[in-house]
Amino acid sequence: MISHHAALIYTMVLASAADREMTDPELARMGEIIRTLPVFADYDSKLLPDTAAACAEILDQDDGLNVGLDLIAAALPDKLKETAYALACDVAAADEKVHQEELRFLEMLGNRLDLDRLTAAAIERGARARFARV
Repeated sequence: MISHHAALIYTMVLASAADREMTDPELARMGEIIRTLPVFADYDSKLLPDTAAACAEILDQDDGLNVGLDLIAAALPDKLKETAYALACDVAAADEKVHQEELRFLEMLGNRLDLDRLTAAAIERGARARFARV
């Protein structure tokens, strides 16, 4: 079992890695989220490198994505499941290019977290609005 902080970080790492490329804007967004969101107020940021490395190790396993999703779903209380989905959307949108692999990951995450499609769509639309440019 992992902590809720680790589950949220795994969610962001998996969203970023879904297209096999972790871009600088995605990594910067993850750092900003961890520094500023209230859910991370009691998180020791010195743990971040180890948490990210543990997530990478899981991804290297056979069926690592499903293992990671199972860990995330098991660790998150219901009240943080929408938060996790929102963080994944923000990371995916951070580089202004949401690839098909990232969309598939979001679909898998939403299903694993038992989010209804309307809720997921609203969260996705919010991310698009936050990252819109003229």
